[in-house]
Amino acid sequence: MSKDYPQTPDGRYFVAKGRLWRRSDPSLDEDTRQRHVNDLMAARRAVGQARTDDAKRAARAQVDAAKRALGERGPVWWEDDAPDETRKAPWNSSYADWWAALPQPAKDRGTT
Repeated sequence: MSKDYPQTPDGRYFVAKGRLWRRSDPSLDEDTRQRHVNDLMAARRAVGQARTDDAKRAARAQVDAAKRALGERGPVWWEDDAPDETRKAPWNSSYADWWAALPQPAKDRGTT
């Protein structure tokens, strides 16, 4: 991650803009993960280049498919029945104690 966002101790989420965001499935092998990342980047470019509503919808569907393939959306990739807390504020989640104990510079990286 280029910005060094804080990551939860269990590796499931990183914090950006004050929200928990699900990380990619760590069980993906590097070649598969990179292929899906490449697909995601191409789809994001297609969203930016789309000139019609239909083209934007199609490109956004490609973004969604790539994020699902990475494990960032859809069914969770962990197996302990813990709920998905994506988009929750870390201080209002099961990670509240972890967040409270973080040094302020790490919190700042996760809230900007």
